Amino acid sequence: MSSKRDYYEVLGVSRDVDAGELKSRYRKVALKYHPDRNPGDPKSEELFKEASEAYSVLSDPQKRQIYDQFGHRGLEGMGRGSAGGFEDVFSSFGDIFEDFFGFRTGGRGGRSSARRGSDLRYDLTIDFLEAAFGKEMEIEIEKYETCPTCEGSGARPGTYPETCAQCRGTGQFVRTQGFFSVKSTCPGCRGAGQVIKEHCPQCKGRQRIIVTKRVSIKIPAGVDSGSKLRLTGEGESGVQGGPPGDLYVFINVKPHEFFKRSNADVISTVELTFVQAALGDEITVPTLTGEETLKIPKGTQYADTFRLPGQGIPSLRSGVRGDQIVQVDLKTPKNMSRKQEDLLREFSRLESDKLSKKFKRFFKGGSTQAAK
Repeated sequence: MSSKRDYYEVLGVSRDVDAGELKSRYRKVALKYHPDRNPGDPKSEELFKEASEAYSVLSDPQKRQIYDQFGHRGLEGMGRGSAGGFEDVFSSFGDIFEDFFGFRTGGRGGRSSARRGSDLRYDLTIDFLEAAFGKEMEIEIEKYETCPTCEGSGARPGTYPETCAQCRGTGQFVRTQGFFSVKSTCPGCRGAGQVIKEHCPQCKGRQRIIVTKRVSIKIPAGVDSGSKLRLTGEGESGVQGGPPGDLYVFINVKPHEFFKRSNADVISTVELTFVQAALGDEITVPTLTGEETLKIPKGTQYADTFRLPGQGIPSLRSGVRGDQIVQVDLKTPKNMSRKQEDLLREFSRLESDKLSKKFKRFFKGGSTQAAK
């Protein structure tokens, strides 16, 4: 009885999974256990091969039907399928890897050794004003780059990789079982088609080394938390002449002590005294670029807002700046002098007289209406 795990279990999907979800799930598993991301880890390599084998079967409607009916035994030619019902379990790996990793396995001539480098992510935190008006700066990243000693061959300078004797450079190992020919990755060269006898002393045959590099970036005006910058070709270098990956910079903006952002507008709050709000005033308001004079009209109320046109944040698309919205907060005076308190009491008395007269007129009018 086969000791292989269930293919659906390997990829963590249900038995009624559709093609799109199957492919998406396989991509996640394959990227997680890919040998380039887990160098020297035999467990990850085994899980990677297991996931790839599962996907090659479940992504093929005919193979999947045979597997659903007969399991692993059916794929070994022990079910009721005919000899032409399915081919090598690994025959569809080429399309998978070409789509996901930029290289092809299998087919004539074995594996193409050129592979695209991995993309990198860098999380960058910047100040509020840097996000508003942009900034040029440098960041430091660690990444794989082509080994300068062997120029990416993996072999000691003066030596060269040799054609694998087991697969004769095809990268595949073929086994015949009855009427079936089963292809698998050559164990001697791991599908590369070549074997390095003398490894490069710097990269130890890995073809790349980890380096620390400073990268210049230009942060455009108007970015916000969640904005993403793409630096083409600044990811990890490719293998055997493959193109480099890209660097993605994810932006996080620190909060400001005075300003808050609302799309392209900025919101600020100013405190006014009771006198300023009642009698009106001209005050100085901080803006992103300096200070502006704001005229406060008589009778301003708590939470009233005023707008300073063009004092907001530039739009990423148009470059046009939004506005600054100034909200009013009334400040209650503390530690007043006796004279100040007396004046407020007099003011309160006058206000009470006004209200009393107003209500008297109201009730007088009401009584008149009731009498009628």
